[in-house]
Amino acid sequence: MSSGWRRISITICLALIVLSILFVAFSAATNAPYTAQSVADEYNLPIGQSMFENQSILGQQDSISVPLISNVGFLQHQITALDIQGLLMTLTTGMVPFDFSTVSSEGIDSYGDVVNVEGPGFLTFEGDKLAVKSPNNYVWGYSTPYKWLVKTDTGVDVVENGTVVKSVPENEIKNLDYHNDYYNSSTIRSWYNYDAHNGSTFTLEKGMKGFSDGRNNISAADVPVIFGHDVVDYASEYPTGSPILLYSGNYTEEDGEAYGTSLGSHAEYGDSIREVNARQFVDAWNGTVIPPNSTSSGKDYVYFESAVDPTAPGGSAAHGVCPPARALRAAVTAEGFGLPVGMTWDEDAVLFGYNPAQDITVTNNHDYPVLIKMWTEGEGTGMGIYCQIVRYIPK
Repeated sequence: MSSGWRRISITICLALIVLSILFVAFSAATNAPYTAQSVADEYNLPIGQSMFENQSILGQQDSISVPLISNVGFLQHQITALDIQGLLMTLTTGMVPFDFSTVSSEGIDSYGDVVNVEGPGFLTFEGDKLAVKSPNNYVWGYSTPYKWLVKTDTGVDVVENGTVVKSVPENEIKNLDYHNDYYNSSTIRSWYNYDAHNGSTFTLEKGMKGFSDGRNNISAADVPVIFGHDVVDYASEYPTGSPILLYSGNYTEEDGEAYGTSLGSHAEYGDSIREVNARQFVDAWNGTVIPPNSTSSGKDYVYFESAVDPTAPGGSAAHGVCPPARALRAAVTAEGFGLPVGMTWDEDAVLFGYNPAQDITVTNNHDYPVLIKMWTEGEGTGMGIYCQIVRYIPK
């Protein structure tokens, strides 16, 4: 080592020793009385916001620096990190980076960066300290409209996060370019012309609210960033307001209760129509995940054929949905859940007036999520129809 580098090394070591002595001598007497609440209020920290490893709890804000003369103790985290450049800057400017370890308990390093957090954590208070908490084994929330259409006297308003961003006259609705895998401009026109009245809404994009761990609501744009595109796809399939399992930690799948039946024949209603409706019911419920102590329906955008039935209100009914409904009913009640809303214990399991996909609901009373699997085997009146509950047991 050259004599020049040796002198520099000795100088740095001496500087660190001097700074350590200063820290010991003055830290207790000179540190300002910061609290987690005062720091959160002063710097508008995003309490409740989802955060990942290495993100700053300050978001897009610049790092916080405070006067060295009243916060000598904050030199400790620069010394511990061997932040020579930072120390020189502090001594030059008289301003020292805020030491977040003084007001935090977990998940935050002294510079305010997220550490030791797996998955989508969130910033919160833990007692009188700040913390970024790792997600629980399961995190769920409820889909909520973020962007939607509202029918008006003259057309539709486009509303985003509660603010009208555009008004579209009736003759231009056909030109709206909103679509996904489940709706398009034709769907919107049909809603406007046949289903909607003034004030009716049509959801275009969904955010999330009502999180199980208390974190902040998130916009439609943030859903895929924080929880992935699979969540967006799942939420798009189900009615607005449905519970959505957003994150799963370590768990094992365990087969729960199961039941099977067959379509059977009721030629008076048309067995071909009945088979179509049975398959639609199965599609509506297969893949439905219900979070703990939550209630869910089947999918949205599932349609059923009507068969003439003089005994039904209106003279027709979606015959063929009752065999798969009986399979679903048997599996969920054997699992310990209550009778699904919209069903009866009779052979004609679905009550008149209930859409078999959107209106029937199942409540999961377990403390862990469950998956509903439904499938068919074969075709015609002998087609087998099956339902299996799968339990997501935490490890």
